Amino acid sequence: MSQEHAPLILDVAGTTLSADDRRRLAHPLTGGAILFARNWENRAQLLELTASMKAVRPDLLICVDHEGGRVQRFRTDGFTHISPMRALGELWIQDGKGAKAVPGSGALRATNAATAAGYVLGAELRACGVDFSFTPVLDLDHVDGHGASRSGVIGDRAFHRDPRVVALLAKSLMHGLLLAGMGNCGKHFPGHGYVRTDSHTDVPVDARSLQAILQDDAAPYPWLSTTLSGVMPAHVVYPKVDSRPAGFSPRWLQDILRRQLRFGGAIFSDDLSMEGARRTEGPGGPVVGYTDAAVAALQAGCDLVLLCNQSLGDGRAVDELLAGLETAQAQGRWQPSRDSEGRRVALLPETLPQPWDELMLQPAYMRALDLLP
Repeated sequence: MSQEHAPLILDVAGTTLSADDRRRLAHPLTGGAILFARNWENRAQLLELTASMKAVRPDLLICVDHEGGRVQRFRTDGFTHISPMRALGELWIQDGKGAKAVPGSGALRATNAATAAGYVLGAELRACGVDFSFTPVLDLDHVDGHGASRSGVIGDRAFHRDPRVVALLAKSLMHGLLLAGMGNCGKHFPGHGYVRTDSHTDVPVDARSLQAILQDDAAPYPWLSTTLSGVMPAHVVYPKVDSRPAGFSPRWLQDILRRQLRFGGAIFSDDLSMEGARRTEGPGGPVVGYTDAAVAALQAGCDLVLLCNQSLGDGRAVDELLAGLETAQAQGRWQPSRDSEGRRVALLPETLPQPWDELMLQPAYMRALDLLP
């Protein structure tokens, strides 16, 4: 078995590693692990858990969905509660006017606050041994005729409706992550904010034209081409472009994202256990297993694929995916990519994290806390 490409990002069941967890993390096809709230008790426990993961494989990419707002896995024992990204967009549109105006409020204050949020988020995670957060959301906050967000699953996770505002606030947040030594992941390419359906439970369809999508929802991606280190495509079908969800579409990932928009970083699939990933041929297509979904995503152009929440219980689905992808490689259905492995390794932090107690006293960190919305 070649070890030149480790594309799988798996989860673990609890707050410590079991023998099965260690065996799965040591598998040569496993390149990362994603943590959830169930993996958290306190900072000391999290640091012990991440250290035990690195002891199994030193170059394991330890990830988490930790955006702020309702998507923040660690909330106690000193972790700062980060506001949803919409709060930064709301700060932007104040533009220094009104009774609450202060010097520098509005757009410039919002970009500074976004950098502070990225720094606090990244520095706190790194102090606990986490390498990478799947943030920021680049989806646009489309609204309906009543002013409510069209997408309930995105909603206040989005910065703003205007792609220019989204791009500048996201770039500022990415700057903060970079200051903490952490990469970033723009999601969900080319855009999830326009559809009402939740891809966790269904296969959303966005019937707009390619031109309309590129000029609006996908506009932040080329504008951030020098800053993005990762991208996660949506489990959404755009039938005027391809019948497959974007995460399983060579048209979206290779022709548009790689060649047309010239993105050179890592492409992650979204969670393969979501309903939107179970029908790789789109609505009405057959329900596929995790191995077939992983192969389809890798063939389409993903460098890394996620399978979440399947380690619970006996974890049979995780073991079947590991064995299935190994068989698929032997059969020639999927071949490892040194380029993909290079993009995975490039996401690993290059600096040592600052210990928590030292971070709490660092002037830059304390100043960043003051700037948060």
